[in-house]
Amino acid sequence: MDQSARHLGLLTETIAAVNSSLDLEEVLGLIARRVAAALEADACFVYLYDERSDELVLRATHGTHVEELTRTPRMNPGEGITGTAAAERAPIMIASQAHLDPRFLSFPNLPEDQYESILAVPILARTGKLDGALNVRTIAPRTFTQGEIELLLAIATQVAHSIEHAQLYEQAQRRVHELEALARISEAVSESLYLEESLEAIVKTTIGAVGATGAALVLEDGKIAWPEGRAGAYAVRLPLRWKRRQIGELVCDRDTPFTDGDQALLSSIASHAAVALEHGRAVLRGVLAQEIHHRVKNNLQTVASLLRLQARAEHLDPRKALDDSVNRVLAIAAVHEVLMERREEEVELADLLDRLRAMLVQGLASGKEVESALEPVQLAGDRATALALVFSELFQNALEHGGTAVRVELARRDGDVVLAISDDGSGIDAGAPEAGTGLSIVRALVRDELGGSLALDSADGLRAEVVFPA
Repeated sequence: MDQSARHLGLLTETIAAVNSSLDLEEVLGLIARRVAAALEADACFVYLYDERSDELVLRATHGTHVEELTRTPRMNPGEGITGTAAAERAPIMIASQAHLDPRFLSFPNLPEDQYESILAVPILARTGKLDGALNVRTIAPRTFTQGEIELLLAIATQVAHSIEHAQLYEQAQRRVHELEALARISEAVSESLYLEESLEAIVKTTIGAVGATGAALVLEDGKIAWPEGRAGAYAVRLPLRWKRRQIGELVCDRDTPFTDGDQALLSSIASHAAVALEHGRAVLRGVLAQEIHHRVKNNLQTVASLLRLQARAEHLDPRKALDDSVNRVLAIAAVHEVLMERREEEVELADLLDRLRAMLVQGLASGKEVESALEPVQLAGDRATALALVFSELFQNALEHGGTAVRVELARRDGDVVLAISDDGSGIDAGAPEAGTGLSIVRALVRDELGGSLALDSADGLRAEVVFPA
């Protein structure tokens, strides 16, 4: 009677203790301590059953420890003494030299061979479903009585309920955590007008939501939009879909396997990422369209001004005037072509001048010798348009009125850009109306658009030099 009363008291105290918390890790730790105390054992090991991997995973210990930086001990039901108790749904007791039992399973980072005895029991739910297993160990040989075995079985039965409640609470907490993560992503997507900010928020929230070691968004062209963290032992790749079309992937890494819940959360995040990506692209397209309209409007105004200036000139050859206007429009088009190919806001002047040179030589004087010395210089799109017109006027003048050789130079000098076009002709004919109109255009563009100066030297042929701040 005394032993039964004592066991009942220990059972009541143990269940009260483990039911005092809904935090699963805290519950498992309490189980290990209380069970060891109730049976006066030196150690207790608590395993939970992972149905997805069909493994018993060590989740709590008392009286010993798992070496750090090593893999968590796990076994299949039927492996080891504790795994056999779980598989057979029955207790197993070995009084001494338990480590010599043929069923004993050794883990290199778990010092179990120091214990002589073991009592292992399954943790079963009311439906008979396997929830886990636990064992108690003693350093000295010990035969556990039938009463102690029944006490541990009773504790295990009640522990199953506590584990179930704690798991439900953990799932609820996880769901709240997931909803908070999705809310943060939705907020980032809706509030930020900048694609990079949205992608950064998504990747960082993803890492925090599933405890990942790293994550990245990979676009459809293979470009990694925003990598963060490091690779892990396990990785998942989830497609980003927009209107039944895959526009990229969400890649996530972790050192532990991803659960079904993790996969579901990551799928939701991938859906938000697809929305963010298309939202950001739509904003960018709107900004680009606005910028293109603005640039086209300015260029059309430039063309109109050039045509008015051309129209005011006297004694014009209509065909010559039309050809000159065509070349000016083509010069502006060349700037747009370079901008579209580079997809940047700056133009590589050497590339631009090469294109213009080829176009003008082919149309005006294919037999002339043209030499170029072009240093790498970049210029903003609007200023590049002005320089393209300046170059076209000066180069065309050299081809039409110069000798047999023309030289084009582009360089940097003391913070300025220098464009020089020289020929071996007789110099500028100040009385030529076309030359006067062309030079008027050049002077206006250099002064107003480039903020620079134009110098003409007719000492040996003609050298036109344009200097403006880089």
